[in-house]
Amino acid sequence: MKRAPRGSGDLDALRRKAKRCRACPLWERATQTVFGAGPSAAEVVFVGEQPGDQEDRQGEPFVGPAGGLLREALGQAGIDESKVYFTNAVKHFKWKPQGKRRIHERPNREEILACRMWLEGELAAIKPRVVVALGATAATTLLGSSVRVTKDRGRMLPSSLAEFVTVTVHPSSILRAPDADARREAMRQFVEDLKKIASTLKRSS
Repeated sequence: MKRAPRGSGDLDALRRKAKRCRACPLWERATQTVFGAGPSAAEVVFVGEQPGDQEDRQGEPFVGPAGGLLREALGQAGIDESKVYFTNAVKHFKWKPQGKRRIHERPNREEILACRMWLEGELAAIKPRVVVALGATAATTLLGSSVRVTKDRGRMLPSSLAEFVTVTVHPSSILRAPDADARREAMRQFVEDLKKIASTLKRSS
């Protein structure tokens, strides 16, 4: 993705167009398009995989349990949430029924590619200083298949997306940890990754 001058895009116009997106079949079962949220001049953009059940119902990204955990980690790391933009690689919730519940399904390559123009538009409009890929889908979408979260997390990676680009786990993976001790350790490591971002921002300001 090529970087455009800051403010060159119009997030509101993109958001309106995305509401009508029919580029892949995911819109048929989703409640609505879940576009990104945050300031148009955000310093940091966090990119997840796709909206979850709560995000699909409320129309906002990262408002479910994983979003709550992400915001808690931002606070612990010293990153000002008011300077953060939250979005996803895919803007519609992909799910399968399990009883009365709607269970997340990972989007496929075609679905990710169909949504790529919206993510490109968001990054071009905001031109953030830091882009953070949360989890494998976001990392592959932004940086290609050679990037691995387990191998590259916490490192600043070369990219034209922003001055600084990095990857870390998706906060939902912390919620899936097998027990309380594992969750605490996963959260500690996640906060350490975010502290590196905070430190980078301070050093480069």
